[in-house]
Amino acid sequence: MFANIKGDIFGGLTAGVVALPLALAFGVQSGLGAIAGLYGAIAIGIIAAMFGGTNTQISGPTGPMTVVAAAIVMAEIEAYGSLDAAIGTIVATFVLAGIFQIIMGIAQVGQYIKYMPYPVVSGFMSGIGGIIIILQIFPFFGLESPKHIVDVLSQLGTISASVNVESVALALSTIAIIYIVPYFTKLVPSPLIALIVLTVVSAMMGLNVSYIGEIPTGLPDLHLDHIHWDHPMTILLPAITLAALGAIDSLLTSVVADNMTKTKHGSNKELVGQGLGNIMAGIIGGIPGAGATMRTVVNINAGGKGKLAGIVHGLVLLVILLGAGTYAAMIPIPVLAGILITVGLGIIDYRGIKHTLTVPRSDAFVMYVVFIMTILVDLLQAVAVGMTMAALLFMKKMGDISHEKADGTSLNELMKNAHEADAIVLDEKLRDHVYIQRFDGPIFFGFTSSFQEILRASPEVCLFIFDLKSVPYIDQSGIYALEDSILELEQKGVTVAFVGLQKQPYSMLKNIAMIPNLIPQTQIFDNCVDAIHSLEESCCRHRKTA
Repeated sequence: MFANIKGDIFGGLTAGVVALPLALAFGVQSGLGAIAGLYGAIAIGIIAAMFGGTNTQISGPTGPMTVVAAAIVMAEIEAYGSLDAAIGTIVATFVLAGIFQIIMGIAQVGQYIKYMPYPVVSGFMSGIGGIIIILQIFPFFGLESPKHIVDVLSQLGTISASVNVESVALALSTIAIIYIVPYFTKLVPSPLIALIVLTVVSAMMGLNVSYIGEIPTGLPDLHLDHIHWDHPMTILLPAITLAALGAIDSLLTSVVADNMTKTKHGSNKELVGQGLGNIMAGIIGGIPGAGATMRTVVNINAGGKGKLAGIVHGLVLLVILLGAGTYAAMIPIPVLAGILITVGLGIIDYRGIKHTLTVPRSDAFVMYVVFIMTILVDLLQAVAVGMTMAALLFMKKMGDISHEKADGTSLNELMKNAHEADAIVLDEKLRDHVYIQRFDGPIFFGFTSSFQEILRASPEVCLFIFDLKSVPYIDQSGIYALEDSILELEQKGVTVAFVGLQKQPYSMLKNIAMIPNLIPQTQIFDNCVDAIHSLEESCCRHRKTA
């Protein structure tokens, strides 16, 4: 834990500073108040770092988890009349979600998250981003927001009659600062600059806007009384939703961390750590959370490599909680609305949306169904429907391809492949500088994790050949896994070539402009011998400069 003390402390400090405005904003959005966001960030940040399976992971309240937590809080308040009457049941739901995550870790469920199709993840994350933005429309204009998405959308026409211009100015200024400041400096996170500067400006000018208001100082009391077990499913189902969502959110962030640090996380251990963190967060009155992608990336870029960084991040927030509660009360709600709108915009998957006209129609259809259901129906149901649709559509596609392939392979083709294999074996002078990775069967959502493992284990060479003669089909998940791998190889100075592209993969790669933007036509060949001979000169240059 202490092998990289300097880097971990700096990474943790930086992540803590980034987390502060987000924790406050998520706390307000949850309906439990800004302090609940800080409690959650502290508890999950420290506990998940200590017991989780991803060394560089920074955990805390996230957009997806806050959306679900807010729905739970709202439903319980509607059921029992007030927050005081419902708080015990709310806490029980959050704690139970943590328990479910621990059970998932013990049962080794984490390994199955990798089979999540890209269109499902894309639609889900874009839907979460949409929810966050929609719920901030009314606060952006200085008005109290309806609690349900449908109500917000149906009441948009009422906004113009009572707009608070000062609130709009603050929210717009917040968004502008967040996006403009990074062009000048990245030493201080732009959301924090917006939070501090605009809070001071608002206080000095005495603007007529809503504020967070007084928040408690010091450590919280336990909240385990008045739990309503009269309708257990009202606790169990939301807890399952939180647990599943937290697992997906955390493990996707773990994969991002792996790609950045060239390490491998322990998915099941990570679930246990997240579960313990969410149990503690619930007990002390905090909102639940998960691995936070942006904060994890900030930590890694600032030098964090070990668990100490996550612990330091939580301790930074604890110090702020104990000493800055009075100042936090002065933060304007429109500023938090501006911060959350940028968070929502950042969650939306623009790459997936951009390619909806070029990827297979089935992938685009799944993405939009999940997107719409996430916003208008339910997050867990959206994922379940998306997974089912993706599996059924994939099975149909494979059945269609199997039917098309039923004619068999000619003897000439078999002889050609055998001759090619022999030629590659005899090509001694390039053997140590060329790596050929063959794939048999489709590259799809169920294979992308294994695909990344294969490439991670490949040796360092100057020419990497993807032999795709036996790949009849690539879906959206496979395309993006392939794209990420090629970018990583090219960053290392490796020349990449494709061999034997079939019709569907070639069309996919061309439609999203990977051909020719990433792989030019001059690096696409019918067989490996031609690829090696054509690119031999670049390999020789690589050997001379190595």
